[in-house]
Amino acid sequence: MKLYKLLSFCFLIATLTSCTFTENITINENGTGNFSVDIDGSSLMQMAGDQIGSQMGADAKKDIDSTFSFKQMFEQKKDSIAKLSPETQQELKKLENFTIKTKMSSEKKEFLMTMAMDFKNVNELQDILQSASTLQKLEGGNAPSPVGAGFGGNNSKLSYKYDGKKFSRKAIIDQQKLAEKAKDSADMSKMIFASSNYIIKYHFPKKIKKVSNPNALFSDDRKSITIQYSFTDYMENPEKLNFEVEFEK
Repeated sequence: MKLYKLLSFCFLIATLTSCTFTENITINENGTGNFSVDIDGSSLMQMAGDQIGSQMGADAKKDIDSTFSFKQMFEQKKDSIAKLSPETQQELKKLENFTIKTKMSSEKKEFLMTMAMDFKNVNELQDILQSASTLQKLEGGNAPSPVGAGFGGNNSKLSYKYDGKKFSRKAIIDQQKLAEKAKDSADMSKMIFASSNYIIKYHFPKKIKKVSNPNALFSDDRKSITIQYSFTDYMENPEKLNFEVEFEK
């Protein structure tokens, strides 16, 4: 299965109901780290894996265990990318370092996808999920993608900051985009993601003194936190996912 066909198929599954999205950030002592988003659609496969395989053809019925990069895919789609605006091409370039790992089995009722990249500084992550929404434009806006139904496209600008003393995750609503979004589109996204969850798992090199979100769960060594939200909150109230972490001296 070609890279773009595989990615489109996996994104199509991710747009369907009952998925869990997990946003992971690991920060090392020197400020470098790893960012990833895990998409677990296994519950959907358990409910409708056979039907999905039938609808998507013979390739979808085969077990998939694949790893590739957006850079590889963009090389395959270079002619299409060349026709896009310079601004869109620049947004796509931000995604080049992402590696995509996919495991899917109709027999085992399993669907797991991870989008991951290393970073030198958390500043590289500004609006990274919003940039992912440009993937739709590779096929004239018709590419199946979770970003098209809301993932990375929740009308907000997301920023991360880390200085060794504090860490913050802040989404600011883009009022202009919010006004442009059609009501029926919002209702559709709400229906699609009604039973999905968005989980944040962050790992730091220092012990955490306090977190502004009262629902944060700490690891035993107090260097990691986990916060779970409904995907509807991620979509409709992205500011609810804002919080600040303060570290021990």
